[in-house]
Amino acid sequence: MLRKLLSPTLRLIAAVQFALGLAFALAPEASAQALGLAPAPGWANWLLGMLAARCLAFGYGMWWAARHPAQARLWIGSMVFVQAVDWLVTLKYLALGAVTLAQVSTASFLPVVFMLVLGLGMPPVAAAPQADAP
Repeated sequence: MLRKLLSPTLRLIAAVQFALGLAFALAPEASAQALGLAPAPGWANWLLGMLAARCLAFGYGMWWAARHPAQARLWIGSMVFVQAVDWLVTLKYLALGAVTLAQVSTASFLPVVFMLVLGLGMPPVAAAPQADAP
């Protein structure tokens, strides 16, 4: 069941990564405002710009992984790690009161869903071909 969800989930993650990457690269202030965040100092946009590059790269990787899941175990495992960190950071800043549930929106639960689908739907390690005996 989860294997059938793997490729569509990877494509969904790719789309989100592309959207965030473009938003943070092209309009970091407007993106923060759309999330209901207070204006940040200018240096925060520098960090968001660097984050944008990583989002775009992961978007590419997830799109590729959706087409080649058996060859993309490293990409998939990396995204499981990213989702775990995202979720823990979200929980931390919710607990600190720095952001609200309305601001974090789906970041409060989607990382868990993504980790489950990617982790449990990951293709098995391919067996190495046997060498012919002499």
